[in-house]
Amino acid sequence: MRADGRRTRNILPLYEVATHFMSRRSDAQNMLTIDIPLEPIKNYLNAKKKEGIRLSHMGLFLAAYVRTLSEYPEINRFVVNRKIYSRNEIAVGMVVLKSGDSSDETMSKMYFDVDDNVFEVERKIQEYVDENRQAGDTNSTDGILKVLLRIPFLCGFAIKFFKLLDRYGMLPKAVLDMSPFHESLLISNLASIRANHIYHHAYDFGTTSLTMTMGNMRYVPVIKNGEQVFERTIPVGIVMDDRVATGVIYSKAFRRFRELLKNPQLLEEKPETVKLDFENQYEKQKKRLQKIKAKQRAKARKK
Repeated sequence: MRADGRRTRNILPLYEVATHFMSRRSDAQNMLTIDIPLEPIKNYLNAKKKEGIRLSHMGLFLAAYVRTLSEYPEINRFVVNRKIYSRNEIAVGMVVLKSGDSSDETMSKMYFDVDDNVFEVERKIQEYVDENRQAGDTNSTDGILKVLLRIPFLCGFAIKFFKLLDRYGMLPKAVLDMSPFHESLLISNLASIRANHIYHHAYDFGTTSLTMTMGNMRYVPVIKNGEQVFERTIPVGIVMDDRVATGVIYSKAFRRFRELLKNPQLLEEKPETVKLDFENQYEKQKKRLQKIKAKQRAKARKK
């Protein structure tokens, strides 16, 4: 049994077979652009700012993703070794620019509870950024990469060994936690560096089934009151693994994602119901994160 998931049951035969025809994630990647109306987001953020509550675009997007996942658990599945798994955590990878004049980047993962509202998501993002945006400091992901590159021939051997362990579900949880290739979602706000959205490639190694990038604002033609007008939008480039969910599920999920961002106030409350792939799907993650927080608090008290 894998440390990061459990075999998914009741899979349609077509999708079971598809993992054999399309054994690599790059074989099965579909691409999609969603244009998210900017005006509702801007109005909501400004209204919250007047209330003394600071929220970010990233906070809204990830809150909408977590809420969508709570309704469509299929988008948190992954394929390894031609088998489909339901992930037992909500892990999101995001690149962070280090502070100061440095243009160095670092990448790690943040974890969310399936019933998080927008305020809880925003708090966790800020904690993640504060921990990683420290010039000269090295997080666990950077650390393991530096070790691998320091010793000649170790990097190639270690990566092949990690791939073998991952293939058979034997990769230790400590390594999975440090790996930027094992996560529910890889997200990047390219608008923050004044770049257009892209379709970020899928990694064959690891378990990332979904990538998402937001790009520069653009105008798109829409029909309002019988007339064509140009609407300001945030384009989102999405790459998804076609093997983990049906086209109907993906279509409904991304329609819901867009609807939530058009009505951000819906993200303030916790979801009324949560759909899971299996009972107590995220309990292990919740207990593990509680232990980590307890250790961090104890460490802070000692200082």
